Amino acid sequence: MMDFDKQTCSIRQIIPQFYTLDSSEAANFAVQNSPSSISYSSVSGSSVSQQDSQSDNNHESPISHTEDPSDLKHKLREIEVAMLGPDSDIIDSFANACYISLEQEKWKQVMGTPQGDLKQVLIACARAVENNDVPMIEWLIPELQQMVSVSGEPIQRVGAYLLEGLIARLASSGSSIYKALKCKEPTSSDLLSYMHILYEVCPYFKFGYMSANGAIAEAVKDENMVHIVDFQISQGGQWVTLIQALAARPGGPPHVRITGIDDSVSAYARGGGLHIVGQRLSRLAESCNVPFEFTGAAISGCDVELEHLGVRPGEALVVNFAFQLHHMPDESVSTRNHRDRILRMVKSLSPAVVTLVEQESNSNTSPFFPRFLETLDYYGAIFESIDVSLPRENKERINLEQHCLAREIVNIVACEGRERVERHELFGKWRSRLTMAGFRPYPLSPVVNATIKKLLESYCEEYRLEERDGVLYLGWKSRALVISSAWI
Repeated sequence: MMDFDKQTCSIRQIIPQFYTLDSSEAANFAVQNSPSSISYSSVSGSSVSQQDSQSDNNHESPISHTEDPSDLKHKLREIEVAMLGPDSDIIDSFANACYISLEQEKWKQVMGTPQGDLKQVLIACARAVENNDVPMIEWLIPELQQMVSVSGEPIQRVGAYLLEGLIARLASSGSSIYKALKCKEPTSSDLLSYMHILYEVCPYFKFGYMSANGAIAEAVKDENMVHIVDFQISQGGQWVTLIQALAARPGGPPHVRITGIDDSVSAYARGGGLHIVGQRLSRLAESCNVPFEFTGAAISGCDVELEHLGVRPGEALVVNFAFQLHHMPDESVSTRNHRDRILRMVKSLSPAVVTLVEQESNSNTSPFFPRFLETLDYYGAIFESIDVSLPRENKERINLEQHCLAREIVNIVACEGRERVERHELFGKWRSRLTMAGFRPYPLSPVVNATIKKLLESYCEEYRLEERDGVLYLGWKSRALVISSAWI
């Protein structure tokens, strides 16, 4: 596998003029830093231009990748004119048929798959990138640019962002291109709107929050003072239903204190600092007659130390990891191994319960090519599930996929080392980490299971809920996508 942090990519740079994510900054960065004379249009566009290179392209290949298809078609016509005469009515149709036949034969020879199979072409391109197969890359990327679309079928849409990641990976340093590859940032209110739409059209976040809250409510049902540490507070929406549930608890609600850990992305989305979350939750708690405190910790999760948590004696401690722990670098990235360090630190505090909600995907330590296949399969299922709720031409759907999902895909495909922050693990690996840190499972109650089943009744029947050893798996068709578990 190519090491993009230590060596210059040996293949000739393949840089698009425009990116799917609408980044003129990325395009300028790419063009200014590439010696290549090859120029591709947007992956969702309909035309591809290729300038003549001054280098000698003497790559051995059964297919000529430098020959202009229009030249080939012109040569076919010259042969037909010589054979049939210049006025023959069948020349054009014969030329077209021969050209199409040659194109199809080329696909069979090189790809071993029918022309137009987008999934297989994406896989072939990723394999070519892995193998530094320059002629194949130069042929496949323009083909893919004609096949993908941010407003097409699910495979076309996820393919557009996978292709974006492949192109970024090829550009000398995938991490540098990824930094430049920033969408034209929407306003904070727009981004919050896109996140809210995603929250509503798919049950993944609701599933995670509801199942975690159910485990927390069960664990603190007899406690008078509860301290919740949320390692990714975001908008604080998870805690609305829990505060309401605690308010209705027989015997009265406990005193609730929340420490919200934050990052800059969440701050941008909500249009301000953590005080906004604190004010919102405080007003809710007051309306429910729940004694409440909020403390904000504007710090990256992997930088958290004991002093940031403000643990007090006599409180039942709850620690919540909802879609967050996979962002922390582990032993494959940092000698500090923040992923396991944080778990050991939390265990040392003897929490009443720890909740873990994560994507069920394997993209942490996998080499590039299997990671690409996993990303194609995982996000393909996500995009399919979105497809049943929002029309393909819906502008909001395009925006939420672009701003909430696309950059995850590009990061997984394009980046390595510390620059790759999307590092999902399967539940089996999380179980090993938690067990090594000293935790044991805290099975989710049947009430939680029943509540989630009720939630899914309002969504497409293709969603699947499964319980295995007290752990809940939510999936789309046969693909598990999100897991929820609790630990003590």
